Amino acid sequence: MDPDRLIPAAIVVAIMLLIGFPVHEFSHALAAYRLGDGTAKLFGRLTVNPIAHFDPVGGILLAVTFIGSAASGGAAFGFGWAKPTPVNPMNLMYGRRGEAIVAAAGPISNLVLAAAAAIPLRYLIANPELAADVGLLFNILSLFVLINLVLMVFNLIPVPPLDGSKVVFAFLDRRTEYQIRPILEQYGFFILILLFFLPPGGSIGARVLLPIIDAFFTFLVGV
Repeated sequence: MDPDRLIPAAIVVAIMLLIGFPVHEFSHALAAYRLGDGTAKLFGRLTVNPIAHFDPVGGILLAVTFIGSAASGGAAFGFGWAKPTPVNPMNLMYGRRGEAIVAAAGPISNLVLAAAAAIPLRYLIANPELAADVGLLFNILSLFVLINLVLMVFNLIPVPPLDGSKVVFAFLDRRTEYQIRPILEQYGFFILILLFFLPPGGSIGARVLLPIIDAFFTFLVGV
């Protein structure tokens, strides 16, 4: 294990559990509340308190996969989740469009976090001597930008239970939605497993998403 990779990865996981996931779920809750649904507020989710959004299984899985992949010397990649934010679509303004806005709020918040961390990272890249003096900070910022972009792009996949599915459903005609939504919601989890675990060593999902994540990273960081 390389401590130069292990320590930043552990710090990033802590930051994600304390900031990334809470902000993501809070953004869902806030958008829903502004659109007329107070369900999340009723359940104490209209907050950035990480305890309110922490899912034990999803949090531990994120830590194990992300820290493990970083420590192994390969590309850092994590898989995990926070406690889903409860939303009642029937209470939302604008119908399905309102549901799409609530769903998109989470990934957008991850993009905002990535962009915010990219600002000091760009400064460090432009000043390599300073970056060498604060190598740990440089690694943390790089990983923080990366994992937020992973969360954004991954959550926008149009397969339930991910946010992207609700965005896509909002733009389908009612008949098409009624035909495909129950099937995708029933088998969505298995579809995601197939996409990201087969074939071993180079999944279909990774081949599609990694170039997109890399393009966003290059755009934000400038390298």
